[in-house]
Amino acid sequence: MAAHIWAPEIHHIDGAWYIYFAAAPADDVWKIRIWVLENRNADPFKGTWTEKGQLTTAWDTFSLDATTFTHRGSRYLAWAQHEPGIDHNTGVFLSRMANPWTLTGPQVRLTTPEYDWERIGFKVNEGPAVIRRNGCLFMTYSASATDANYCMGLLTADEDADLLAPGTWAKSPVPVFTSNDTTRQYGPGHNSFTVAEDGRTDVLVYHARQYKEISGDPLHDPNRHTRIQRLRWKPDGTPDFGVPVADGPVRLVGQGRP
Repeated sequence: MAAHIWAPEIHHIDGAWYIYFAAAPADDVWKIRIWVLENRNADPFKGTWTEKGQLTTAWDTFSLDATTFTHRGSRYLAWAQHEPGIDHNTGVFLSRMANPWTLTGPQVRLTTPEYDWERIGFKVNEGPAVIRRNGCLFMTYSASATDANYCMGLLTADEDADLLAPGTWAKSPVPVFTSNDTTRQYGPGHNSFTVAEDGRTDVLVYHARQYKEISGDPLHDPNRHTRIQRLRWKPDGTPDFGVPVADGPVRLVGQGRP
């Protein structure tokens, strides 16, 4: 855990705090795997963070961007990983969890880069995030290289379906959140979802840049900064991501969910 310490997510599970993150050893900086930290103090800024170790998946391959959620009494982990024998960098996988640091049962591939917009620069599906609304689970993910081509796709599942069964998740054939020249936001991706202070307004959190011209490898460019905006909903109950808003003051509360 000496290099490429990336993509931390903090979750409160069964009275303890857990951080999922990716890291690689100093002698092989691209040997990235998922690791877990635990803190049993009620305040995550106090107590002691302990290593629960590497989260073991079916293959010992490049893996990162873990997120966890519960549904119908089961806890799940979604993450990105390179699948041996598949011509891509990463796909998105899902598995049940025995506890916050252990997978149980099969790991199921939900999506791989198949559309042109998912394969620009690199063949990537990564950064899953889940929100449950209007009788469905929606899972966003990010695709392509981390420059202005980086964008978000969407998977949808009926909340009554078996989340691990083939065909449960329907994939949008077009990206749902992309770069925008008018607002000058480029490469929006690796999002998460939260709720504003009013307790009802859905909020989209993501990172993007203010420019598209990058010299060299975009992974070496440090300016993917965090941004937030209101997440709206279409009349059919699906999320309306709109466009990444221009930099400036953001008003999220006081309007409620449509």
